[in-house]
Amino acid sequence: MIVRRMNKWIYFPILLVFLWMGEAKAAHIIGGDVTYQCISVNDIQKRTRFRVTFTMYRDSKGGGANFDVDAEFGLYKSAGDDKWVYVRSFNTSPRDIKPVDNDNPCIIVPPNIGVERATYEFEVDIDWGTEVYQIAYQRCCRNGTINNIINPGEAGAVFSVEIFADAISTCNNSPVFNRFPPTVICNGEPLRFDHSATDAEGDQLVYEFCAPLTSGGTDGEGGVGDPRSCTGVRPASIRCLPPYDEVMFQLPTFSANNPIGGNPQISLNPTTGLITGVPMINGQYVVGVCVKEFRDGKLIGTIRRDFQFNVTVCQIAVSAALDTDASKLKDGYVEISQEGKLFNFKSCGSKLIPFLNKSTEIRNILGYEWHINDGSKIDTFKTANLDYTFTRFGRFSGQMILNPELSDCTDTAQIIIDIFPAVDANFDFSYDTCVAGPIIFSDLSASGAGPITAWEWAFEPDTISRVQNPVFEYKTPGIKPVALTAFDGNGCKDTKIIDLPYLPVPALVVIEPTKFTACVPADIYFSNLSYPIDETYTLEWDFGDGQFSDQISPSHRYEETGIFDVSLKITSPIGCTTEANYPNWVEVLESPLANFVYSPEKLTNFEKTAVFTNLSENQISVLWNFDGSGISFDLNPTYTFPDTGMYLVSLIAFHENGCTDTATANIDVMPLVTLVMPNAFTPNNDGLNDDFRGYGFVDAIADYKMSIWNRWGEMIFETDNPLTGWNGSKNNSGQESPVGVYVYQVEYLAPRGDVKKLTGHVTLVR
Repeated sequence: MIVRRMNKWIYFPILLVFLWMGEAKAAHIIGGDVTYQCISVNDIQKRTRFRVTFTMYRDSKGGGANFDVDAEFGLYKSAGDDKWVYVRSFNTSPRDIKPVDNDNPCIIVPPNIGVERATYEFEVDIDWGTEVYQIAYQRCCRNGTINNIINPGEAGAVFSVEIFADAISTCNNSPVFNRFPPTVICNGEPLRFDHSATDAEGDQLVYEFCAPLTSGGTDGEGGVGDPRSCTGVRPASIRCLPPYDEVMFQLPTFSANNPIGGNPQISLNPTTGLITGVPMINGQYVVGVCVKEFRDGKLIGTIRRDFQFNVTVCQIAVSAALDTDASKLKDGYVEISQEGKLFNFKSCGSKLIPFLNKSTEIRNILGYEWHINDGSKIDTFKTANLDYTFTRFGRFSGQMILNPELSDCTDTAQIIIDIFPAVDANFDFSYDTCVAGPIIFSDLSASGAGPITAWEWAFEPDTISRVQNPVFEYKTPGIKPVALTAFDGNGCKDTKIIDLPYLPVPALVVIEPTKFTACVPADIYFSNLSYPIDETYTLEWDFGDGQFSDQISPSHRYEETGIFDVSLKITSPIGCTTEANYPNWVEVLESPLANFVYSPEKLTNFEKTAVFTNLSENQISVLWNFDGSGISFDLNPTYTFPDTGMYLVSLIAFHENGCTDTATANIDVMPLVTLVMPNAFTPNNDGLNDDFRGYGFVDAIADYKMSIWNRWGEMIFETDNPLTGWNGSKNNSGQESPVGVYVYQVEYLAPRGDVKKLTGHVTLVR
């Protein structure tokens, strides 16, 4: 046997159809395609052997049937006038069953969409001649949710390939598609899918949309009808010969050339196989693509792919964003401003720009691409982050692209870079270090780009100056951090901070006492208003009465009368001193001594009048205040309190020099209760001693309760009113009680909250 490649052309189409296990309408078919590969040529027998590969895609989330274990392929030969003759059948099982992953991170596949792929392979020997051959594989059904064809849930699918006679004799290989189309595409987003194929011989390939083929139906589903009929779920290859019908599109909205609708519709480049357009209508759409193979201008074969697009609203999965890594800068600084996707990097003093990628979502970013234009060339990089050093000052441009290989999952950050010289902020100052006063600041800042145009001085929080050479005076001492920020015409800036030791003594000592004239004992607070001073300064107060203090603003009590000199010496932490003397500054006058007594010492509601006796010394007059209920100017007054309770009585004694003294006393006018219980009563209605109750002053009592008990322990009377007595009858209304001795119990709350209890015997006499 001689095996070799032949240059003869034979017209030989092959049509392949896929079968599922079981007689169930599964609404599971998504798509598939068939390719062939020449294995050998037998010149003696005029026969070529091909390996046929069928790739099938099914809906793995729709609950449909699995891939058929023993799939049946039918081989047919053309008989002219579009008629076909059955030749034989092939049966084979699937292999390489695996899920199809979404390779576009910008598309989040809905949870009800899943795709699974399997391949079937078998070999077939084809005789040379002029006939056209097909291999057909038929199965029902497609997804019932497809939007662009009529009755999709009852429409079967036929997957086919055609090999012409010239392809057989020349041992031709069919084109092979490079990629399977994305199952999910985005509504409103540009679609750009490369649906091209590769041909081993380099033949010319022409791409076009074509109608998917259909065969079979729902017979045999659920045991009704013949599943092997041409309208069954598994048409028999020996019965159901080509030609096969095309699916019926929902005209006029959809057609084979406009499979997903919209205006403008998607297009297929006949030369490159590129599918482009913008899907505008959500839904599921079946699509057919045919690839015609030409050699020297002659058609030698056609392969057909049948697949499904799912158009949905996609989320934005990548967003380009940039920052800078300041930790990598040795000189200067970089500022970033952003307007949309335009990022402006302004560098002051650094020709290195450490670009830091802050794009999201990082899990959806498969690649990066930088283009930096330094004015003389464009440099390209593929890293996520980029450290780029420019060679000169000026304005430059660039861009950073996310997922540059995915046209429908990409985002771009446009970049403007301004490289400016550095600003050097600096200043000097002069002042009297020992005596408080103004500090003169002198700006020494410079910029490589020209003159300094603005200044911002910070002396203390919220204390700002914007003049070039300011003058400032501190109110408090300490180590003062002075900050100068200098700006040039490019908006570049630099900040210089210098610690200024400011520890002088006050230029003027200012003291404000609360009193200059006071009565003994005199409590005077000396408010020190001098500045700058704080706790680090040494203060020496002399109050003129032999007493001293080291506080900034002390309080002092003068215990003796007289006229006193006051002085203060202040020493700063660096040894500078100042002092002030105030002769005859404080005069302390003699005060009276207020005192009184009263009688009786115990007052009650029966005795509310008291006699007050003045015992004050060195007074010329007095004023009595009886808790606001009365006043008196008498030396020894008598006063009757209006009621029981606590009263604050005060006596103010007046000295002839105007000094006063006050004595006070809290006087308690006690409320008393005088409840007396008799030992006998005569309830004979003579108007004398007819009931049993207590007598006395009872107005101030509360929670009163009296009960009467007989000698057998029976309670025969009870009341909560101290003015209600027992009339000798049971409960004051029943049978009269016999003459005898009875027990009483009385309980009440005294005016100051004390609980009082009385228990005794009473004799009933009639």
